[in-house]
Amino acid sequence: MDWFDALTDDTPTYTPFAVPPFSLVDARKGPWKARKRWWVDKGIRGELGRDTALLPGTSSIGPDTVYGRCSSTGKRGEYTTSVFDPVLCEILYNWFCPPEGHVLDPFAGGAVRGVVASVTGRTYTGVDLSQRQVESNRRLAASLDTPRVRWEVGDSSKVQSLVEGPFDFIFSCPPYWNLEKYSDDPRDLSTLTYEGFLDKYREIISESAALLDDDAFACFVVGDVRERNSNGAYVGFVADTIKAFQEAGLPLYNDILYVYPDGSLPMRAGRSLRATRKISKTHQNVLVFLKGDARRAAARMGVTVPTRPGITGEEAP
Repeated sequence: MDWFDALTDDTPTYTPFAVPPFSLVDARKGPWKARKRWWVDKGIRGELGRDTALLPGTSSIGPDTVYGRCSSTGKRGEYTTSVFDPVLCEILYNWFCPPEGHVLDPFAGGAVRGVVASVTGRTYTGVDLSQRQVESNRRLAASLDTPRVRWEVGDSSKVQSLVEGPFDFIFSCPPYWNLEKYSDDPRDLSTLTYEGFLDKYREIISESAALLDDDAFACFVVGDVRERNSNGAYVGFVADTIKAFQEAGLPLYNDILYVYPDGSLPMRAGRSLRATRKISKTHQNVLVFLKGDARRAAARMGVTVPTRPGITGEEAP
């Protein structure tokens, strides 16, 4: 069944893609790649509204390059702007957000998390500093006829004044400090020193946590970044994220490794190791935090999560 064609009151709207609930999820597997192609073919585009070549050392991007391979042309290309994985998104919604829950995304960026929330039967509210990004997200959601999504322009350090809670799930992928520079806006975290970044980051997490309902989960997808100096040591962003949530009253509950396709990394990894002994990263950390009681939070999910791998959109769980 086509999900987008099935969004009516009397037909099923969603069949979950399932992976085992282990502490490692692998986006390099065939079924995962097939599911991702399905999303791309349906028109989900996470890079719209964003400048190209946000990642250091890149200069251009086109429709063939964002997801690695364009399903219409078959061409491959390099990633130059990070795009959120819709398959990871749907898995995390099914694991940690109630079936008809309301999602808060304080670092909205592209439209992926909003569109996937709608398709899976949830309501989504995202906040982003960029008017251009928000308008692009709204246009894409309208073109895909995905209801129950809302984006607001604003500074998430004041998110309680922008949106009304409570929310059933906090889900976001914050900027990795200076890995990508999004704008010259002084409120933009990517423009700050790491100390200034952390101060603002803690404010946003605290503000967002205050809007989360009791007995609920929050999830940030993060990865550590290196200092831009001669040594390039890690700054400890993953640990700082955990500490910020703990200070907001949400302890770390799950730490999941998300392994993503390595692209051209095998061609560069040896050179990096020889020159600096740096190990090339192929993972991000999916950090899940708990507010309240774990069993009551789990009971709010309401359904048994399917765990048989490889289910596609056309198969029954």
